[in-house]
Amino acid sequence: MTPDPRPAYQGRPARELTDEELEQQGKNAHDTRNWVFLHGTADQFATHTARMLELEQEYLRRHPKRTWQGSGGAATDEAQAAVLRKALRGILVQLEALVDPPSVAAGGVVTGDPALALLRRVAAAPGGRLNKLEVHQVAREVGLDRTALARLYSSDPPLLTTDKQDRVITDAGRARIE
Repeated sequence: MTPDPRPAYQGRPARELTDEELEQQGKNAHDTRNWVFLHGTADQFATHTARMLELEQEYLRRHPKRTWQGSGGAATDEAQAAVLRKALRGILVQLEALVDPPSVAAGGVVTGDPALALLRRVAAAPGGRLNKLEVHQVAREVGLDRTALARLYSSDPPLLTTDKQDRVITDAGRARIE
């Protein structure tokens, strides 16, 4: 059986979109990029990246003078080419990280209760606090689902609390891991 050559995105190909649809979908792709980068799965990120690149390439094909690539801002000397090479290397590093994500073992072996593993990771952070996005990443790494994570904040007494963008282990949380 041969693999399907179509991209994972099953919408209309960018070449078939009207100019208005192309601009709207391109804007939507850029508007949702941050969410997909921070919260999406590897499959969602790969699909989003492929679709965004397809939309950008089609836009550039139709309107080359509206972008720096077609307006004289494209790399014409070695310094500009070096900047583009550096940017592309950064993209490759991000894509390679999706293929080979960091192992849980790098942050400590996770065994037993995933809630305890998460609490230990927060407790081990400076000041017993992590950014909320880091806490969600740790939860994914240790296998703690969203409902169980929410219970850490709503238990009586709470084991974690919020402080603006940070999540902080409470005295009760420290007592739980000891």
